[in-house]
Order: sequence, then structure tokens, then C-alpha cells
Amino acid sequence: MNSPVAAGSALVDRFGRVATDLRVSLTDRCNLRCSYCMPAEGLPWLPAPHLLTDAEVIRLITVAVRQLGVTEVRFTGGEPLLRPGLPAIVAAAAALRPRPTLSLTTNGIGLARTATALRDAGLDRVNVSLDTVDADRFAALTRRRRHHDVLAGLAAAREAGLRPVKINSVLLRGVNDDEAPALLRFALANSYELRFIEQMPLDAQHGWDRARMVTATEILAALRAEFTLLPDPAPRGGAPAETWLVAGGDGLRVGVIGSVTRPFCGDCDRTRLTADGQVRACLFATEESDLRGALRAGADDEELARRWRAAMAGKRAGHGIDDPSFLQPSRPMSAIGG
Repeated sequence: MNSPVAAGSALVDRFGRVATDLRVSLTDRCNLRCSYCMPAEGLPWLPAPHLLTDAEVIRLITVAVRQLGVTEVRFTGGEPLLRPGLPAIVAAAAALRPRPTLSLTTNGIGLARTATALRDAGLDRVNVSLDTVDADRFAALTRRRRHHDVLAGLAAAREAGLRPVKINSVLLRGVNDDEAPALLRFALANSYELRFIEQMPLDAQHGWDRARMVTATEILAALRAEFTLLPDPAPRGGAPAETWLVAGGDGLRVGVIGSVTRPFCGDCDRTRLTADGQVRACLFATEESDLRGALRAGADDEELARRWRAAMAGKRAGHGIDDPSFLQPSRPMSAIGG
């Protein structure tokens, strides 16, 4: 979808990259406690007054689409299904002209009862996090016995027509690093598309260790030991995943998001809005720009757009994970939004 905004109005950084993909975090809360994301006891949640209201979220999405050229909006968290106003927010975004593509990243718990309503509100597709096909491993990884709920959510999304239904999987060394082929078999059997994501330095515990991370190269080697992966003729564009067609898979794709070992920063087209109204130019940024304060102080849409453009203009060339001076963001993934 091409943006109708003038070139000078778009979210352009100093390297000429144009942000057209908006990731909106709706909450920092989550009903799982995945070991690579947060400690077993959870985290201090943002106070309710700090969170953007539904009306504020809708207004900022409207500014992004109408004035800044955003063409894709993805709702994230935390767990976005915990946001009571999610269907209304989706419906308001779907009513915008030009209409953005709308997607959701979720852990799938609660999706079985909400998939149809979200589709009716205007949601186009969904990504569901699932790191294992084994219920006991799921409980160990997430500290919750909700594996069956995630499977039910995936099936409900498929039946509701939120296609393609994509699965996001993170492999952890010594935990589930043997499951790449099993996860792909499960995805193919259920007509889901699978994306493996390298574990990133975004855990609340700051315990990430590159030496223990399962790399994209290792994941692909494990897949190719059992499957034939064919080049994907579709252009990658700014998509984070490298994708392949699975031979005999009825056109289904498998992808790997190698954020650490195969960075795609040069083609990044994303801008991020946190649940408390901060603009982040990069997932790994250590700086944020406040829109909530300006919005609540009475700023008009032009002023909000100006501040957003200024926040994105200084985006760095890359995330710098390989740089000795790299500092992990103070906010964990659950508070940033994927």
C-alpha cells in the first residue's frame, strides 16, 4: 500500500529509511512468565494513569496513518489481548482512510474466544508465540500450564480467516533447541506459517548471552536435515524474516528472523509506540520521545506529527549489538512491544 503523504511529511531518518510499519504496545502486562522475557515473579507493571487511554491510542494511530504515511499497524504488548478496548481500537484503525493493514502479536491465550470478534472489527492477521509442541516443556518455559489454550487460539484464528496464521518461536539452548523440525511439522500439518526468532538481549533479567543463543544458521541446518527449503520468490522488502518455501508444503513458508547474527537494520521500516506513549526509533534504542505529555498538554495533530518525525529523524544506522559499547535497553521486551 503506497502512502499518500508528501515525502517531507513521512517518517524519514537521516539514512533515508522511511518508517511505514507502526508497532503499538497496548500493555506491558502478560499472563505468561516466559523465562527469556521476565522473572517468575513477574515485573512491576506501569501505573494505569501512565498508560495511553483507548482514545489516545486511536488518536496517535490516526496521526501516524493520515499525516505520517504509516500503512501497517501491529498491536503488541505485553499481551495485547489483556487490553479490554482492543476490539474498539482495531475497529477505529480499520475505519481510517487510507486503511492500514492491521495485525496482532499475541501469546494466543484468550484468542479462542476473541478471534472472530477481532476479525469482525477489522483485524487482518495474527502472529502467535509458541516455542514448543510439548505441553510439559511449555509449562517449564512459560511457568504456566496453558499450552492447550494456545493451540485452541491458533485454531480459532485460522477458522476466523485471520490468514496467514503465523507462529513465532524462540529456541533456547539446552531447553528446546531440538524442536525446530517438530515445530515445522506442526505448522505444516495445521496450515500455519512458522517464524523462528533469534533470542535477543531484551530480557528483564539482563541474562542474555550471545554464546548461548541458538543462531539462524543452526536453526536452518536443523530444518534442512529434514526438509527441502526452496528460495522464496516474493521480495523481502523491509520484512524482518528471511523466508523459504517448504517443498511439499502447499506453498507454506518458513522464516528466520536473525536480528542478532543477520541484522536487517539497513531496510528497517518500523516505528514503535509504547503503552505509555513513548516513541522508540529502534527496538534496542536507549532513548525515547514522549508523545503522551504533549498530547495531554493539548498539542494538535500537526505538533504530534512534528514531534514524531523529530524522534525518528535521529534513528541510528543499526542496533549495535556487536559493538563493545552496546547497552541493553533498560526496558524489557514486555514493556517495549515487539
